[in-house]
Amino acid sequence: MADTPSLGPYLDDATSDDVAGIVMALAGAAAQIAEQIRHPQTALDAAAGDINADGDTQKKLDVIADFIIEDALRDTAAMSYLSEEREQAVALGDGGLIVACDPLDGSSNIGVNVSVGTIFSVLPAAGGELQPGRAQLAAGFFVYGPQTTLLISVGAGTASFRMDADGVFHLIDGQISIPETATEFAVNASNQRHWPAAVQRYIDECLAGSEGNRNHDFNMRWVASLVAETWRVTCRGGVFLYMDDARPGYETGRLRLVYEAAPVAMLVEQAGGLASDGRMPILDVIPGELHQRVPLVFGAAEEVRRLEAHYRGEA
Repeated sequence: MADTPSLGPYLDDATSDDVAGIVMALAGAAAQIAEQIRHPQTALDAAAGDINADGDTQKKLDVIADFIIEDALRDTAAMSYLSEEREQAVALGDGGLIVACDPLDGSSNIGVNVSVGTIFSVLPAAGGELQPGRAQLAAGFFVYGPQTTLLISVGAGTASFRMDADGVFHLIDGQISIPETATEFAVNASNQRHWPAAVQRYIDECLAGSEGNRNHDFNMRWVASLVAETWRVTCRGGVFLYMDDARPGYETGRLRLVYEAAPVAMLVEQAGGLASDGRMPILDVIPGELHQRVPLVFGAAEEVRRLEAHYRGEA
C-alpha cells in the first residue's frame, strides 16, 4: 500500500486544517481501539456494570473506546465531545468544532467476533449541539473487522481507506458510488409481525421477486452491525432498513440520530444514495435531544424512494 495515497494528504486537499486534525486524531484513536480488540485485557464482551445514556448495558470495551477518543480529541480544534455513552457533552477546549461519536457501535456483537466500529460526526460549534445532519462538516466510521477500515466524507464525495500494520490509513476508493437500483436488502425479518404496513408491503414485494411486480429476485442480508451493513451497501449496493415498529421502545425507531443515522446518511448521500426516515431525508431531521432515536432506510436511491412511496400510500 506504500504507493497509494494516505489519509493525511487526502484530508489536506479536501478540507480545513481543523477538520483534518480531528479526523487524524480519530484515526489514531481507531488504531488504539483496534489493538484493544485484537489483544483485549478482558473478555471481549465483558460488561462494565454500568448503563449508558441510552439505557444499554455498557461493555468494558465501550468504556475503553470512549476514553481513548476523548483523550485523542483534547489537542484538536474540538470544543466539545458528544458521546453516545454519556448523558451530556464533555468540554474539551476553545476550538470551533463539535465531535459526536458512537465509540463502539455494535458492541453487543463483539463476543461473537462480528465487525464493530466507531462512528463520528464533525459539526460547527456555532450551531450548538442540536443541528441537522446537513450541517455536518465531516462524517465517517472505522470498522474493526478482518481489516481496520475507514469510510469518510468531508462533503466532496465518500472515500474508503484501509489501515496498514503501522496504523496508517491508505486510500482504497476515492469516489464511492452506490448503484441507484438494488437486488439485495437488509432487514431483521424476525420482527415482521411488528412492522408498519408500509414496510410490510415493501418487503413482500422484494420477497415475491421475479414472480411479483418488481420483476427480479432479491437476496437478504442481516449482520446486525450498522458499520458492517453500511460498508457492504457502499461496496456493492443494496438497501438497509431499521424502521419504526409496534414494539415498546421502537415506535419512533431505534438508531440514534446524532450518533448513527446522521453520519451514515451523509456518507450515503455523498456516495449517490439516499437516507430517509421513511418520510423525509435523515439529513433534514432536526434533533430535539442528543439521544433521539429515528427510523432509518438507506442505500440505493430507487429503493429508498419506493419505501417512502409506501409510507405515503402511493405505491
